[in-house]
Amino acid sequence: MKISSNFDSGNINVIEAKAPGNIRLSINKDNNSDFFQWFHFRLTGAKDQLCALNIEGADGAAYTGGWENYQAVASYDHKNWFRVSTVYKNGTLTIQHVPETDSVYYAYFAPYSYDRHQELVSSAAQHDRVRLEVFGESCDGRDLDLLTIGEAGETKKKVWIIARQHPGESMAEWLVEGMLNRLLDNDDALSRDLLNKCVFYVVPNVNPDGSIRGHLRCNAKGQNLNRDWANPTLEKSPEIYHLRNKMDQLGLDLNLDAHGDEALPYNFIACFEGIADLNQYNLDTAYVFARELEKANPDFQNEVGYPKSAPKTANLGMSTNQIASRYDAVAMTLEMPFKDTVDSPNPETGWSPERSKKLGVSCLDALAAVVERL
Repeated sequence: MKISSNFDSGNINVIEAKAPGNIRLSINKDNNSDFFQWFHFRLTGAKDQLCALNIEGADGAAYTGGWENYQAVASYDHKNWFRVSTVYKNGTLTIQHVPETDSVYYAYFAPYSYDRHQELVSSAAQHDRVRLEVFGESCDGRDLDLLTIGEAGETKKKVWIIARQHPGESMAEWLVEGMLNRLLDNDDALSRDLLNKCVFYVVPNVNPDGSIRGHLRCNAKGQNLNRDWANPTLEKSPEIYHLRNKMDQLGLDLNLDAHGDEALPYNFIACFEGIADLNQYNLDTAYVFARELEKANPDFQNEVGYPKSAPKTANLGMSTNQIASRYDAVAMTLEMPFKDTVDSPNPETGWSPERSKKLGVSCLDALAAVVERL
């Protein structure tokens, strides 16, 4: 029996792995940070044996509320993921499972690999309406990919879609994949109409280093990128430094920033109520988008979400607040669960890559409903 995590987005520390019924593990922190919660590892040699994988010290994780009613995901082929029995008690997260083969992966959520990211952007770049540009490099020297879809024009609205500022929130890139698949479908009338009205700028993975390193929230230098938008630096957060400069260069009318929330079992949108120079029309447009998304996809709801910031208290280090203020634009943070949706559950998969992709598809319906307001 062996446990390993020396692969793309792998993260686990083995304390003891002598008996399948009492495997002791812990999660490594993000580099230069105290954040941890993401795990992803492989268990081999335990076919048909009841395994108890005890992740110790889980009470020190970034969001302990994320462990309540949480079920880990498992896969035999690294493609199809399902939920397995998981219990959080006395600071330990215990996964109980009988593997059907001698190789099984466990993860906090279904990973979105760097190979799949490269395939996504390369495949999109083959479309005649798409241009792929590397707008900068990450701390570790990886390409920061920008897909421009459609042609810019004086009357065209500039729509930005960004994902995975927090690398452990892999559902964000699954959502982008679903959105791109529909947007590039020549037979989809709504997508064709949107591309007549908008140019899309899509960054599927803002934080490739953190994704590969198996981080929850930080880049290679230990920076939480979604707190660095007010004053990003080339030294510590080049990803945001380059991205914000590109937005300055190209302009922006609407931004959708895809994320995942550890604790709340809902899909919801957070806006920019607390910025000092609040444009109520832009905020109302974001609210219309959210209502239309709820109509388009029952997995989304508007009843539960983050508390709204009080006037003039917004943290401008966060992308949605900075973008709404900096560009006088519509900006939204779309949150998805690591668990499952309370109102529309699927016990076998919980919230999943497929459901994330379908929510991405539905985002285009919501966008179509507000595009004339931009």
